Amino acid sequence: MPDTWRRLAGLCALLLCAAVQAAGLQITDDRGVTVHLNAPPQRIVTLLPSLAETVCELGQCQRLVGVDRYTNWPAQIAHLPRLGGGLDPSVEAVLALRPDVVLLAQSARVIAQLEGLGLKVVALEPRTHADVSRVLQQVALLLGQAPPAAQAVWQRIDAEVTAVAQALPARAKGLRVYYEVNSGPYAAGPGSFIGETLSRLGAVNVVPAGLGPFPKLNPEFVVRANPDVIMVGALAAAEMNQRPGWPAMRAMREQRRCVFSTTESDVLMRAGPRLAEGARLMARCLQERAP
Repeated sequence: MPDTWRRLAGLCALLLCAAVQAAGLQITDDRGVTVHLNAPPQRIVTLLPSLAETVCELGQCQRLVGVDRYTNWPAQIAHLPRLGGGLDPSVEAVLALRPDVVLLAQSARVIAQLEGLGLKVVALEPRTHADVSRVLQQVALLLGQAPPAAQAVWQRIDAEVTAVAQALPARAKGLRVYYEVNSGPYAAGPGSFIGETLSRLGAVNVVPAGLGPFPKLNPEFVVRANPDVIMVGALAAAEMNQRPGWPAMRAMREQRRCVFSTTESDVLMRAGPRLAEGARLMARCLQERAP
């Protein structure tokens, strides 16, 4: 019986691909714009690291022909042309690659210019766990894959995050955490994908949800909040000791601060298929820095 179901699933996938190739496909992006394509794109440019990672997670790295300068995972895309920043890439370089579609963030400033040159543009910008699941499904549709492909990937990611949370000891739960995303200081609020991961790990975010997903804070706010644990990237960590009042905070005084390397920060700061890896990094921090 299982073999019969597998054959049926394979047949359905083939029928879906045939239907897509016959009728084309359409996808509604985060702008609310519906983009029509005659066939699944074979030459894809991505200008957001999480989108390149999503294409590769769905097994289609070979369709990528160019990426933004910050995309550095997985290893098989290392040879691809770098096209500049995601917000303001080199339009000439993108055009020269003759992409069937360009995947980028909704906040990119070149969308109108790329569309004016006749390129197909799909804007997708995941900001929450639900967004990661949704974007997986949208990219799978774009690639001409049957819906179960994206669903299986998300179910695995979600299950891995749950397993990480369940493995944490009780003493690492309930810690009050401040996560600094850069030295503004900008923090990860509860509504961000980072904040959602912290919540699933049983941590308490010292940033109120009402301030938004990534609010800029007055440094004095963090001093008053006096978190149990601080999480920060290596680039922003250096100046923390220079901020008035910060050396006296419990987390600083008792060395309950996790400083993530650049490579680790890349994982943590991308709302994409490596969410579970990010959860493991945060869980390790909570366990090591718990009282």
